[in-house]
Amino acid sequence: MTAEDKQVLEELRREIYLTGMSGGMAHLASCFSCVDIIYTLYCKGVLRHDPNDPSRPGLDHFILSKGHGGLALYTVLKRCGYLSAKQLESYLQPGCQIGGEPNVRDLPGIEASTGALGHGLSVGVGKALAQKINSENGRTFVLLGDGEIQEGSVWEAAMSATAFSLGNLIAVLDFNRLQKSKTVREMIRLENWTEKWIAFGWHVSEVDGHDPDAIKDCLTSIILDNQPQMVIAHTVKGKGVSLMENNPIWHFKLPNRKERRIFEQELKIWEMGVQADA
Repeated sequence: MTAEDKQVLEELRREIYLTGMSGGMAHLASCFSCVDIIYTLYCKGVLRHDPNDPSRPGLDHFILSKGHGGLALYTVLKRCGYLSAKQLESYLQPGCQIGGEPNVRDLPGIEASTGALGHGLSVGVGKALAQKINSENGRTFVLLGDGEIQEGSVWEAAMSATAFSLGNLIAVLDFNRLQKSKTVREMIRLENWTEKWIAFGWHVSEVDGHDPDAIKDCLTSIILDNQPQMVIAHTVKGKGVSLMENNPIWHFKLPNRKERRIFEQELKIWEMGVQADA
């Protein structure tokens, strides 16, 4: 990871935290788990996108299937010019333009309304199939959560992607091993996702989900053929704040006054001269 990447990711985590605290509600741990991946896609030359004309044919699509990580997407989209600082600051305020989870009516650059888990890959299959039918060069990227892929609709989409030979479909799994109330292993008793996706006819690769250089190298080295691609990104839920890391109680929880001191110290918020709203 370069020094610039490290600095930007620290800034993004601070912004996610401050925005979530101001709005009074956020899935901070889920956002901190996947923000490195979204940043790499949009800001490191992986995703072909255009904030001035997001719907232009030939561009790539991105779908945040784990929609509760919406604040991570919003902060990256702000950095890329899709929304203003004022729009982001309106998060969950009366009359705001952005809510807790992505909605296609809210902002340009939002490609699917997600939050009800298990639907993003199906939407991605449709978009990738349309690209293939229309002979477009664009690809479709879908970011999934590992708790989310317990949904049966995910596996229906996985089979469909293989049946339609969607080599332009690239899924990234935020493999942080936690879900809402406990670990994925405790909930579903399996984590052998590599074998599962291979069995469904997908190419599978694995990467450190908190290393932008490794993520970029992995995604840009993919050779498109007739098989869909699954990239398993090993991540830490709550990455960047010791209280949250690998702790399922932080799935949907904001810190109290005592906990805020730890958050703001580790996120270097006091050093920046800003403070979270109470």
